[in-house]
Amino acid sequence: MNAQRTEPEERARQLMMAGLDGELSGNERAELDRLLAADEALGREWQRFKRVREVTASMRYSEPPAEVWEDYWTSVYSRTERRLGWLLMTSGLTVVFGWAAWHWIEMLLRDSSLPGYIRVAIFAIVFGLVILLVSVAREKFFVRRHDPYKEIQR
Repeated sequence: MNAQRTEPEERARQLMMAGLDGELSGNERAELDRLLAADEALGREWQRFKRVREVTASMRYSEPPAEVWEDYWTSVYSRTERRLGWLLMTSGLTVVFGWAAWHWIEMLLRDSSLPGYIRVAIFAIVFGLVILLVSVAREKFFVRRHDPYKEIQR
């Protein structure tokens, strides 16, 4: 196709697209017929467009076999069950560990036999670990959500 289209060629292409979509009025249809009769290359292009339209209109999705649907629903249920299981387990562990940490902190604050600098060091270690764990979990979550290669099997 030539990069420099004349105005009649451009108008013919606009009319061809409208004709494929069934949007031509009587006058536009007559104009398209006149333009196609005047240019043989446009006539061939119009025939190709009509053929593509016919082929794509007749295309249908093929129904997958029943086994594929069974496997699909099994995998959907498995993923849903696993996600729900992980969510429940994680939330339960969070509550239990939070409760245990609260009691551990209370015990450390009440224990007067430990020097102050040891208590501060223990709190620094614990809070440092918590910060590191949250940082790693947040990064893993972000990478998993935005990984362009997550669908690739290794």
